[in-house]
Amino acid sequence: MTKQQKVFILTYLCVLFFGSFLLAGITWYNYGEIYSERIHGLNYFLYYFFAGAIGGSLYHLYHFCTRFMANKLTDPREWIMYVFYPIFATGTAVMTITLINSGLLAIDFTKNPNSVYAQISISFIVGFGFKKFIKKLDSIVKQRFSSNNTPSSTD
Repeated sequence: MTKQQKVFILTYLCVLFFGSFLLAGITWYNYGEIYSERIHGLNYFLYYFFAGAIGGSLYHLYHFCTRFMANKLTDPREWIMYVFYPIFATGTAVMTITLINSGLLAIDFTKNPNSVYAQISISFIVGFGFKKFIKKLDSIVKQRFSSNNTPSSTD
């Protein structure tokens, strides 16, 4: 990996990480009356979006710095992972909360079901553990929709 790629990746991940905190804070405090009225219905999804972005970028910042310090950033193709995985993690975090709220993915928020904090936390965890979550989600989908679970035409 070239020096320019390393600088770009580090800058990109830092901007994504700190920018997500900044934008989540702006959304949280409804900065600007004009914008808050337009996005009021989307606020929760924006919280999930930014929490997933924070989790995904934090994990990849950690991963990048660890590999950099060990002098293991040698594959020039790795930049794709550092650029796109946080984006994928962000979308996956939003969709995970949508699946939970729809009842298709069972997680019960028994402590305070009306609180958004548990859902924001789940979004962060999904963003942070994106690769593991995708593997688990893939196994659930394979199990759920395998041909063994479908009823036969004779039933």
